[in-house]
Amino acid sequence: MSYLIDTNVVIYYFNGLTDDEDLHELLKKDFRISIITKIEFLGWSEFGVNRPLYNQAKAFIRHAIVYDLTARVAEQTIQLRQQYRIKTPDAIIAATALLNRLTVVTHNTNDFKHLGAKTLSVIMKSNS
Repeated sequence: MSYLIDTNVVIYYFNGLTDDEDLHELLKKDFRISIITKIEFLGWSEFGVNRPLYNQAKAFIRHAIVYDLTARVAEQTIQLRQQYRIKTPDAIIAATALLNRLTVVTHNTNDFKHLGAKTLSVIMKSNS
């Protein structure tokens, strides 16, 4: 099984906010993201004022296989947006996963299950 990592998981992992031991191993073997995840992650405003952190983030994301926004993904995204009330970034991630038979690794499984995408949930650190 291959996986597509949702933006929230990339952010949580980069910031050390997940307790999910399996996630580290999964990212070492199968770090795949949509181009929208790369844009959302590297576009964080904090990176604009903290260049060393931005450089760390760029080095981190270089390890990912990035799925581009192809015409097929765009068409599938359009269909998902027409059928469901879904944000464009989530629709792009879902379309990429569906067309490439990937499981979406996310903290928000409900954002993708109703779209027909397979999902895998990530465990977050507790606030104790």
